[in-house]
Amino acid sequence: MFYEPETRDRTLLPYDPFKAIVAPRPIGWITSMSAKGEINLAPYSFFNGVNSRPNLVMFGSENYKDSVAFIEETGEFVCSLATYDLREQMNATAAPLARGINEMIRAGLEPAPCRIVKPPRVAASPCALECKLTKVVQMNTFDGEPVDCHVVFGQVVGVHIDDRFIVNGLLDTAAMQPIARCGYDQYAKVDSVFAMERPTK
Repeated sequence: MFYEPETRDRTLLPYDPFKAIVAPRPIGWITSMSAKGEINLAPYSFFNGVNSRPNLVMFGSENYKDSVAFIEETGEFVCSLATYDLREQMNATAAPLARGINEMIRAGLEPAPCRIVKPPRVAASPCALECKLTKVVQMNTFDGEPVDCHVVFGQVVGVHIDDRFIVNGLLDTAAMQPIARCGYDQYAKVDSVFAMERPTK
């Protein structure tokens, strides 16, 4: 099968397979704070790390949402790791609430203070990244048409890790059971890993 995205046969593919192809995708569980002190917590599956020195992360927001607005106002955000144990709370924070309603409270999550940035992290999450905004980029199509998609880039300035998951100097990813977004309403759980050595030549 081959199709062009805007003209696919919807009798064969009623739902766009794009997100099922680009999968699994790590979830950026983003806390932001407005200039007025309003708290927003929202999951973004278009999320990833993009550089290691310095640590840089990004997330893409389809539509200009409160997370992007708040981060542009204050220049700070936090990414807490979404895990299998926190899956229901993570999903609850995806609800389309009015600006100013604190999703963290709505989902029954306790906030924890950060060291460097003002937005709180999710206390129950085993890891969190404190970030400073580096850039927000509004995307466009290949022919220059603007797209209501805003990519937020941030530099990690602080890292929180639950000591229980550090084993022999390494972070035990599988033990934390992070979740990732797949296609449609499907998710994946990381509970096993395998190792391969990178070729040297």
